[in-house]
Amino acid sequence: MKKVKIPKNRIRKLKTFSLGKKSFELLSLNSQNKKLIDLCSNDYFGLSRDKDLVKAAYEISLLEGIGSGSSRFITGSRPIHKLLETELAKWLDQDKVLLFPSGFQANIAAVQALANRNSIVIADKLIHNSLLVGVKAAQAKLVRFSHNNLKDLEDKIMKSNPTKNSILVIVESLYSMEGSIAPLREITEICKKNSVQLLVDEAHAIGILGPEGRGLSFNCRSDITMITGTFGKAFGSGGAFIASNSEIGEYLIQTSGAFRYTTALAPSLAAAALEGLKKILENKEWGNDLLSSANVWKDEIIKNFSLPVQGDSHILSIIVGQEEKAIYLQKYLEKNGFLAIAIRPPTVPVGQSRIRITIRRNLDFNLLKNFIAVLKEFK
Repeated sequence: MKKVKIPKNRIRKLKTFSLGKKSFELLSLNSQNKKLIDLCSNDYFGLSRDKDLVKAAYEISLLEGIGSGSSRFITGSRPIHKLLETELAKWLDQDKVLLFPSGFQANIAAVQALANRNSIVIADKLIHNSLLVGVKAAQAKLVRFSHNNLKDLEDKIMKSNPTKNSILVIVESLYSMEGSIAPLREITEICKKNSVQLLVDEAHAIGILGPEGRGLSFNCRSDITMITGTFGKAFGSGGAFIASNSEIGEYLIQTSGAFRYTTALAPSLAAAALEGLKKILENKEWGNDLLSSANVWKDEIIKNFSLPVQGDSHILSIIVGQEEKAIYLQKYLEKNGFLAIAIRPPTVPVGQSRIRITIRRNLDFNLLKNFIAVLKEFK
């Protein structure tokens, strides 16, 4: 095996946590059960611990078992899979939804369905690693455009000669490290004008942003070729999905190795995701409430701390710069009861290390006051 040299400051260590009493509390088993306020989980609504989701997962497990035991093409398909796919398709106003065991897997499958070795993929510079792995697996030519830069996107499309080449544009609706929102309406117009396909990853937006949480792509869905989303964030479960028209959906079923050759999503996760969808449908104000809370957090941090803060929604980043300082700030916060992870290269560019904060439902103003008090003391 080839030895990989990793710089000392880039080596990550796994930490183990147990759950605290409240939805935003963790106990760090690496620090003698130290109680921490969780400011970095993607469980935005706290649904992973919701009693109705737990009950749904438990009850389906009694009927269908813990795991599905096979791929969807053999014996792995369960009624709960079909029900979740149907309800999601209806909610998103899409012809077809297919479930996948993980978001990483869904993104690889999505890219491979829309691109091949004869394709040119034009992708935002900040897309998720899973999408880049998909481009590599498809053996397509990769071209990057500057983040959210519409002129650069159009220039790259024109230079790629859309009248002669098969082109796929890939963006995220909400970027997980920047917290920035893509100008999707303008992007869809550019893609439509140039007759190129568009893939949108809605992982961090679905359930929260867009009309009643249907995602930022919902209002321009007719001009988007395919969207991907996950259940491991706002839905409080696990697994992921691809949504598209019926023709592409059928193509995925018949040709996607990532769909055909993997054990189907666990019935318990599908049942919990369906219950999570019901909760989101019943509580349409949650998304706006979360955004309002995030705005308060952002304003207070900017007002009381010297470092810049960025983020257009419930994902905020305190831009620290140097890796060592970001790690030091992470350790300082943890020592004072807050878990907020330092994000550093290669996840973000050199010189752009940051503390990433995800705002979650039930993070009340008292927690914010305590967090600001801790930040004020940071040297």
